[in-house]
Amino acid sequence: MKNIKSILILLVSSTIINVWLIRFNDETIYRGGDSLNMLEEFGVYGFSETFTYIIGFIKVSCAIFLLISIYYNKILLPAAYVIIALMFGAVFMHFNVNDELIKFLPATLVLISTLVIVFINNKQISNEK
Repeated sequence: MKNIKSILILLVSSTIINVWLIRFNDETIYRGGDSLNMLEEFGVYGFSETFTYIIGFIKVSCAIFLLISIYYNKILLPAAYVIIALMFGAVFMHFNVNDELIKFLPATLVLISTLVIVFINNKQISNEK
């Protein structure tokens, strides 16, 4: 189970870092509405450029904290809970603008993966008691 948790942490973290630092200005089929990059996507949802950068900072920070949690487990839950909240928000925003289901896929997979990380972590903690 520990290996599965570590693999999911690597997948979630690398996905968030890829989206926010590498593909921020790239067009993908997953962008909300008819947007061509992250700033346009957040505009589709009615958010400002400043808000976009704040959310990006929080997501990337939490992704880094998740990576660190592989070695220092005490920061896993706070980072994971923030990512879960933000991914619920992302899924909601896709729903709110009537996006096709394919556009929900990355946020939904990151959300589910992070929920599984928390579940495995909590199971490991309860087994240690």
